[in-house]
Amino acid sequence: MELLMSLMTGFSGVISIKNIALLTVFGLVGFLFGVMPGLNQTIAMSLLIPFTFSMDTVPALCIVLGAYFATNYGGGVTAILLGIPGTPSAAPTVLDGYPLAKQGKARKAVSMSIIASGVGALFSALLMISFTVPMAAFALRFSSHEFFILSLMGLSVVAGLSADNLFKGLVMAAVGLFMTSIGMDPISGSYRYVASFHLLEGVPFIPALIGLFAISEVFVMMTDKSAGMRLEKMSGEGVTRDDMKEVAVPVTIGSIIGFIVGMIPAAGPNIASFIAYGQAKRFSKKPGNFGKGELSGVAAPESANNAAATAALVPALALGIPGSSGAAIFLGTLTLHGISVGPMLFQKNPEIPGTIFAISLIIIPILVLIGLKGSKFFALVSLVPKDILAPVIIAVSTLGAYAVAGTMFGVWAAFFFGIVGYILRRFEYSISSMVLALVLGRMMEINFRRAMLVSGGSLVSFVTRPSSVFLMLVTLLLFSALPLMQMLTKKRNKKDAQMTYAP
Repeated sequence: MELLMSLMTGFSGVISIKNIALLTVFGLVGFLFGVMPGLNQTIAMSLLIPFTFSMDTVPALCIVLGAYFATNYGGGVTAILLGIPGTPSAAPTVLDGYPLAKQGKARKAVSMSIIASGVGALFSALLMISFTVPMAAFALRFSSHEFFILSLMGLSVVAGLSADNLFKGLVMAAVGLFMTSIGMDPISGSYRYVASFHLLEGVPFIPALIGLFAISEVFVMMTDKSAGMRLEKMSGEGVTRDDMKEVAVPVTIGSIIGFIVGMIPAAGPNIASFIAYGQAKRFSKKPGNFGKGELSGVAAPESANNAAATAALVPALALGIPGSSGAAIFLGTLTLHGISVGPMLFQKNPEIPGTIFAISLIIIPILVLIGLKGSKFFALVSLVPKDILAPVIIAVSTLGAYAVAGTMFGVWAAFFFGIVGYILRRFEYSISSMVLALVLGRMMEINFRRAMLVSGGSLVSFVTRPSSVFLMLVTLLLFSALPLMQMLTKKRNKKDAQMTYAP
């Protein structure tokens, strides 16, 4: 009954001409960022958040979530028509999508990617609504001990995802944690590492995001000398009823895998899409066709990455642990609007989860319609020259950073982090690890120090509580299992992935 009331409240708050228009417009914006190789979900959200600062909460959520959900839909379009994934999670889509386009079946492949994305998102949204409330209710029993371990769980998993270089992932997590220590001490009120009065409240989160993701991408554009791209025509017939019967099992597999993997903090759509592609091939009656233009090879990863994106909101809403870097930025949006994240969200602001649930259901048909009707246009937009795109991003980034900070300090901070982000990307350090540490660091510190105050400074209290011991074991399991999962997935798809960037 409580869940039903939450959903009714959410729908009543979202359903208005203004909010539907915002979802549509910023769904279009998310598509644009999804289809442009190099631009992605985190960049889109980082640029949009500053403009929601003075808005009411519901319109702000429509803007940010519109872009959040739409980017994964758009990533598959350029994967099929250009042979270059618009988002990393669309990389497996290239393997069969681009061969289909070269065979004159581009319209069928693109339509299937959009429909499969919608099915995966719907499946995951329904499960998200079912799982989040009970999970949050269970988490309300936790004390500072458990919340500290939960924040450590999210942090350690992100660092562990740096399977190519675990040390670099740990370094970036440590840097992010150090940055959260700048500003006023949350317990004693003393100042720490405050070199300027602008840092009294800590490192400005939104300008840092804009710099690390958007401005650093501009610097990459300026130094990237890649050749031009060839766009395949939107030719051939669309999806038929027989096609839908053919992909029913792969879409189901992708949706289930996407939800399960997406719920694991920091696993995300990238891993989900590769696993779904591998499993769809394993269960296919025609495994030899995969990599040559098999429709199931498009449907499975696209349903998985969209299901995973939705599922990443489950730990974010229920536990305050972002399931992906996009979910981390979403939590930053809630914090920016003065909303407490984690289990207490359902007690202090019960209308917010209902609003998020409603948006996740309402936006699905909007995005499917946008994708089916506008894919050809979006693919053309992906060919916009970088010397035009880069100045536009810089202008929007500067305006956004100034809008949040209200002073030029926010702008300088954004450009500082843009330079830092560019250097980190060139040396293959994980920016996402730093950002998630920025989100989780304060929660981690406050709960650890509270636990120490309650226990009289004894660490033994962490191993005398069954719930904290259980969470510690889960944390260790995830820390060791996720890098292994990523390496095995990468190894399994290494041969196929060589085709991904070779139009």
